[in-house]
Amino acid sequence: MSMQGLTLVLADDHHLVREGLRLLLETRLHCRVVGEAATGAEAVALVREHHPDILIVDLSMPGMSGIDVTRAVVSQAPKTRVIVLSMHGDEPHVREALRAGAMAYVLKESLADDFLHAIAQVAAGQRYLSPRLAERAISSFAGEPAGATTANAEHLSPREREVLSLVAQGLTSAAIAERLGIGVRTVEWHRARLLHKLGLHSVADLVRYALQHGLAPETE
Repeated sequence: MSMQGLTLVLADDHHLVREGLRLLLETRLHCRVVGEAATGAEAVALVREHHPDILIVDLSMPGMSGIDVTRAVVSQAPKTRVIVLSMHGDEPHVREALRAGAMAYVLKESLADDFLHAIAQVAAGQRYLSPRLAERAISSFAGEPAGATTANAEHLSPREREVLSLVAQGLTSAAIAERLGIGVRTVEWHRARLLHKLGLHSVADLVRYALQHGLAPETE
């Protein structure tokens, strides 16, 4: 996938996050990052200066929040499309970001391919939600309860069942990785897949699911 010529501004108060996003965008999409901001005000100023095709902004920014930044950019630079990147997946945050004018809402737990797909969709003028959020929206339209699962335990792979069982025991990703002899990022990927496949929203939900379906070892 190549989007050579696409320009972006990155806004996140964590330098390492910006570095990772820049590397991913420049190596996988071959697009150009024209500015980086650590605060909301810096993000708005950079957008006014460079008029990028896309602004990627964290929801939690010092000073102006990602929502405030989105509103300012939509008002002052309407040709710049906004993608909100956040660790918050609850409905009020998502709804507020979209109402402020964001074209996409991407969870920080997303896989790299999901994030890159969001860029491609927004560049093409399409809206995008991370799969977990999109699935929840579809369930809402279909009238399903918020906690309804999209798959049952029989649909989980053996490795997913292992990871789920260890999550239910309270093990960290690092501890699970050591127990199973796999990488921490692989464990995180399995956790994200479990949340997605089961239509759940948090580690606490995974623990409850494991207990309800007999996938957690009994404690004495």
